[in-house]
Amino acid sequence: MPAPLLRLPDTALAPLMGQYDAALAARRRATLGGLAVFLLVLLVAAFVSEVHPERLFGNAGKFFDYIGRIFYLDDGRFAARDMGEWFWGLKRWLLKIGDTVLIAYLGTLIGALGAFAACFAASANLATSKGALFLMRRVLEFCRTVPELVFALIFVVAFGLGPVPGVLAIAIHTFGALGKLFAEVVENIDLKPVEGATSSGASRWQAIRYAVVPQVLSNFASYALLRFEINVRGAAVMGFVGAGGIGQDLIEAVRKFYYSDVSAILLLIIGTVMLIDLGAERLRHRLLSMEAAR
Repeated sequence: MPAPLLRLPDTALAPLMGQYDAALAARRRATLGGLAVFLLVLLVAAFVSEVHPERLFGNAGKFFDYIGRIFYLDDGRFAARDMGEWFWGLKRWLLKIGDTVLIAYLGTLIGALGAFAACFAASANLATSKGALFLMRRVLEFCRTVPELVFALIFVVAFGLGPVPGVLAIAIHTFGALGKLFAEVVENIDLKPVEGATSSGASRWQAIRYAVVPQVLSNFASYALLRFEINVRGAAVMGFVGAGGIGQDLIEAVRKFYYSDVSAILLLIIGTVMLIDLGAERLRHRLLSMEAAR
């Protein structure tokens, strides 16, 4: 039989209830204060960026009109009724999507290799000096802070139109993003194997090779796959500035008001990204399960 619950006397309970009510009121004030600050910052940002609510809400319907228009052919028929006319450029678009995937793959590979080489210098527990640690972290911050499109524009001016600017832009941004993630993984490793390796006479790089890499390799691969998914979407946008891939055909269709072409290309991009996401997700889960089983 369960023991009866004991109730504190009212004289002892009253101070506790008073403290609870005070804490609840303080949290409520903090929440309302945070909401007020958020709304104030939102209004200031809207004023500085010259956002006009009447224009924003007055023209919102045009967005849905455009979305509806891209699913109709020039003669007014619903696009799905004539798949041959809708996807008239399928072979060309598939080749361009293949270029987009290859741009993302090569950029991810170059960036991931660079991040692998740099992450140990950007890890607080393995950096050779505070100066090297500070410098490497600032380099990684610069590479991941500058948008990929900005890098792509610079490289288009330097190397001309084509996939090379897209690969370089994605590689630099991937280097910065993965370098940060890889360094955080390294900072969470167990240092006992590293200490054991160095105490037995191993050099720094030998200790990293045999005591650090086995601990982090599966996480590195998982992050690289995730970044590849992101880069496929990014590579599709690189074409907007002439950096190769399907983006060049997409922006041309948008500018020339080829409505049905816009929807066809978008559906191909979405399908490609979905397939890559599904495949990469399964690989990531397999790698993580292998890590958990160790």
